[in-house]
Amino acid sequence: MAKILIVDDDPDFTDITRIVLEKAGHTIINATSGDKGFKRALEEKPDLVVLDVIMDSVLDGVSVSQRMHDEPETKDIPIIMVTAYSQFYLPEDILASGIDAFLQKPLDLSRLLKAIEQL
Repeated sequence: MAKILIVDDDPDFTDITRIVLEKAGHTIINATSGDKGFKRALEEKPDLVVLDVIMDSVLDGVSVSQRMHDEPETKDIPIIMVTAYSQFYLPEDILASGIDAFLQKPLDLSRLLKAIEQL
């Protein structure tokens, strides 16, 4: 199964997602901010990243995805972007810069598992 990095500042989201993904056989690592997430991605080389949009700043997750896309060591790691804001809009150029899937919170964990399988 996959080694998955969850980057989110909400410990409840991280804990619930970790439990579900570990039961599905995945190894989970986490980070609580964009900077920590980028560093963990460089250190751990996860197979996939689940990344919140809004953490330390309004578009913190977007900046992390762009940094990962620009970094040779992380540019090929798939990213699933998540957000709790139902009206959140990401311009096409941002979506094209390294985000492979976009899911709305509260997260339908079966959709997350399906997205992970596809990526």
